[in-house]
Amino acid sequence: MLEKIKIFFREVKTEARKVNYPTREELAGSTWVVITTVVVVSVFLGIVDSSLSKIVKLLIR
Repeated sequence: MLEKIKIFFREVKTEARKVNYPTREELAGSTWVVITTVVVVSVFLGIVDSSLSKIVKLLIR
């Protein structure tokens, strides 16, 4: 059992060396894309939520 764990971690270490990590610039660019997307989707969902709640209020009256 202990030998299997050792083999597993050795393979993890080998695979981790093969990973192509992004550069600092790529990471910063991707981060801004994510932040911008989250803000846009949040505003859109806020508008949709507000509109739907007004429609429901009108239908309930």
